[in-house]
Amino acid sequence: MDIVTLGELLIDMFPSQIGLSLVDVPAFHPKPGGAPANVAVAASRLGKQSAFIGKVGDDAFGHFLVDTLAQEGVNTRGVLLDKKARTSMAFIALPDEHQAEFLFYRNPGADMLLNAGELDHALLQQARAFHFGSISLIAEPYLTATKEAVKIAKESGALISFDVNYRSSLWPAESDPKPVIMEMINKADLVKVNQDELLFLTGEKDLRAGSRFLRVQGPALIVVTLGAEGSYFNCAGSSQNDPTSDGRIPPFPVKTVDSIGCGDAFTAGLLSRLISAKNWHDLLNQENLSDILRYANAVGALTAQKQGVIPALPTAAEVEAFLQSKTIT
Repeated sequence: MDIVTLGELLIDMFPSQIGLSLVDVPAFHPKPGGAPANVAVAASRLGKQSAFIGKVGDDAFGHFLVDTLAQEGVNTRGVLLDKKARTSMAFIALPDEHQAEFLFYRNPGADMLLNAGELDHALLQQARAFHFGSISLIAEPYLTATKEAVKIAKESGALISFDVNYRSSLWPAESDPKPVIMEMINKADLVKVNQDELLFLTGEKDLRAGSRFLRVQGPALIVVTLGAEGSYFNCAGSSQNDPTSDGRIPPFPVKTVDSIGCGDAFTAGLLSRLISAKNWHDLLNQENLSDILRYANAVGALTAQKQGVIPALPTAAEVEAFLQSKTIT
């Protein structure tokens, strides 16, 4: 199995109109979502074998979500149906195409109830890359299940990918998310953050300084998504004379419809290219990472041109055609 993801699979309620706040949106349209699930679908569309591990409610939305993943070619044997909790939902507003407001309904949602004893060990042991985010770290039993999944995948030699994907409104007011997130950064090989998350975790606005702070915690590669400004990478250099390799990769200017899920699409593009090598560590250099992030930028740019995440995700052929039509700006 190329890529296994774990976490939230939920219904995204997309607004019928862009340019309005949550309280002003007149109607919402249900679409499949959840960041780790988006990554699994995006990877499948890019030609990789992918699987998803998680839990949904044994309700209409839950069955719809599992069917959607299966139709997209994602292995769903690690997805469980919970009869006691409903499938989570997230209402979304887009005051503009680059800014989103979220209101989650999950108290608790079925995704939060996944426990370590329900993990598919064989699936995790087969993974070349294992990907998760911080939403599954917020509460038990989800937290312990995520840690156990990381442990199993890491011991089996998988690349461990962590998208911080910080949603402050989901964390209990009395909790401090930083120690929990930093603990998982220490266990990861690849960490993806956006600029706000980099500042939150490190206190640094400077991309190089903030990324190096995170990298010394353990990961081999830090990637920062910059929205319409492209992306940035920071990894250990190949020699003492080159202690750091880093670079900022320019964006592909496109007409953005909405930016929801572009980071998930980017992550799938990044992972699909990293695991193309027999040893992904061999790709951690300036030349290869510049090419890999350019590809990931293209996957994100194509996703931005349609509303909804899964319906907008491009195929490998679409990405290649897009890249052939563009030059680096």
